[in-house]
Amino acid sequence: MAKRRRVVRMSVELPLWRALTAYRLITMTYAVVLAVFTRDKFERPWVAVAVLAVISVWTLLTLPKVANARRCTKRFLGADLTIALTGILLTPLADAQAQHMDGPTLPTIWTAGSVLAFAIKGGWRWAGFASSLVAVVNIIERGQPSRDTFHNVLLVWVASVAIGYVVEVARASERTLARALEIEAATRERERLARDIHDSVLQVLAMVQRRGTALGGEAAELGRMAGEQEVALRTLVSSGLVPAMRASDDASMGAVVRTVEDDEASGEPELYDLRSLLAQHAGSKVTFSEPGAPVLLPTTAAAELAAAVSAALDNVRKHAGDNAQAWILVEDWPDEVIVTVRDDGPGIPEGRLAQAEGEGRLGVALSIRGRLRDLGGTAEVISVPGQGTEVELKVPRASRAPRTRVPRGKAGK
Repeated sequence: MAKRRRVVRMSVELPLWRALTAYRLITMTYAVVLAVFTRDKFERPWVAVAVLAVISVWTLLTLPKVANARRCTKRFLGADLTIALTGILLTPLADAQAQHMDGPTLPTIWTAGSVLAFAIKGGWRWAGFASSLVAVVNIIERGQPSRDTFHNVLLVWVASVAIGYVVEVARASERTLARALEIEAATRERERLARDIHDSVLQVLAMVQRRGTALGGEAAELGRMAGEQEVALRTLVSSGLVPAMRASDDASMGAVVRTVEDDEASGEPELYDLRSLLAQHAGSKVTFSEPGAPVLLPTTAAAELAAAVSAALDNVRKHAGDNAQAWILVEDWPDEVIVTVRDDGPGIPEGRLAQAEGEGRLGVALSIRGRLRDLGGTAEVISVPGQGTEVELKVPRASRAPRTRVPRGKAGK
């Protein structure tokens, strides 16, 4: 039996959190040692002892908080930065000369650990916010900005923002790599399943279809059903999608409607895999071809595009006959998604579409072209009498999603 491949997720953040943990311990020790060697200059030593005691205890107790991003909460970050800023502001109370001689603050470079935690947790924007607060508090503590103060503040600000930006880039790269590994593993698994199923189930279904057709009568109906299941199973093993039966179309579209309603409530559009909607049409008379990776569109755009495809297939059934074959091809481009619906029917006579619109039969005009127009896309119908019809649907990536409830309009040409 073939072994299942497991995708191992790597974490580019873990080394950064470990480095931050070590940094906090080292800078805590440095602040304490520096205060011990300079204890004679403190006018109020008890203030320095209290501040450094709080910093030391806090650092040791919160080591688990800087172990990973999940444990490093916003509440912890706020408290940690507050302690650092308070230590800076209390420095003149312990050492009045530090304000005039550009001496180190009580927390010294331990403060940078709080800013780095913001950078690793939230990226460069969080880092800029935290380092700006540190800059303001340092200027308040000094009484007036000096060259050394400006130099130190600028160094912390640039370093933290740069680290935050690197973290954001690393996270994006990690997500891309993880997705690529998942697709590779899924592809290998589908290939294995396809080989196993082809050697067993698909051959049996194909034999039942042939024998049923040859026997006729009730056996012919059984053969037809076996043929439909063969096509559905081939779609499943080739794309990893479960092509639901036509009876479940409403349930699937209902799920999309609920997602659209959630989008409107939250104000943020979710992305939906167009393949899962179009795979439902696959059957003995409809061949579905799609990319191996998800084709993600805003929920409403995906539903409207799927409804336009459904309307095109309805036209095939109504006008090309029950025995007509149809093909659905999905193309995923960086700037647009193209879905082509083609059939081998008799085609549309020249001028027939314009005549249908003039008679008030607006199937193509509304159910197909109207939907694509609302999305900012286009629908082109190409037909040659005797050579079938091809409907090409194009939707831009930044589509204008209409604020509608995913209707499933069905109208003829």
